Amino acid sequence: MNAFWIILTGSLVAVTCGLLGCFLTLRKMAMIGDAIAHAVLPGIVIAFLLSGKDSLPILIGAASFGLLTTFIIEYLQHTGKLQGDAAIGLTFTFLFAIGVILIAVYADQIDLDQDCVLHGEIAYVPLDTWLTKSGINLGPTPVWILSTVFLLVLSMIIIGYKGLFLTTFDPAYALSIGISTTLWHYLLMGAVSLTTVVSFESVGAVLVVAFLVGPPSIAYLLTDRLPVMLLLSSVAGILAAFGGYFLAVWIDGSIAGAMTVVLGFEFLLTFIFAPRYGLLRFK
Repeated sequence: MNAFWIILTGSLVAVTCGLLGCFLTLRKMAMIGDAIAHAVLPGIVIAFLLSGKDSLPILIGAASFGLLTTFIIEYLQHTGKLQGDAAIGLTFTFLFAIGVILIAVYADQIDLDQDCVLHGEIAYVPLDTWLTKSGINLGPTPVWILSTVFLLVLSMIIIGYKGLFLTTFDPAYALSIGISTTLWHYLLMGAVSLTTVVSFESVGAVLVVAFLVGPPSIAYLLTDRLPVMLLLSSVAGILAAFGGYFLAVWIDGSIAGAMTVVLGFEFLLTFIFAPRYGLLRFK
């Protein structure tokens, strides 16, 4: 049963991150997830110092700094005239450094460090169970939380597909027909912040970033249609979750690391053999 919960957790993160990652990839913002995963550290530390190890305040603090990160990046790009990669690099290193300083100054005697707040362990997911007052075991709490986030993201994409589509591919046309590119940008960034913060507590920041970038990149090489790209990204992420778990069992190694390795092999095969865009593409 533990294997089921671990694979389900990995699949939920893979699909949710992959769906959002498709839009990030098409907007040339694929590494924003990595920026958010590091830039939320000050929010985690501040919330911890104010409330202790209560999960909800820490989640709120982290999500707040995730949104702050996107605001700063957007401001630097449009007002500071910086390239996107430079704005992302400057923002997340600055905020991450603030978090490190806060830990060193205020939490050096407390069990709180960069590893424990940024690097989750998916193997521990089955241990964090949700028990009702009557003693009924409803399964791991992270699975319920991640399922809720997945449904929220899926609903946003389905309901707001037109807005996301137009602001991704033709923002000028979107503006001309009254669709706010700023609104959809921050809705997307808010979803990315929420997903990143919720996910890395369970699976670790590295795997979250891998799922934000890997499956969408695989799908990008296989199709030119956004609906198909979203579907292929989800399939690639689920396959990586399955394959990574069994690879980890076989080699007795890190599950998150194995999932990332399988995802890397998926991309390599796609990069070589993709029908239209692979190195050995069919003429």
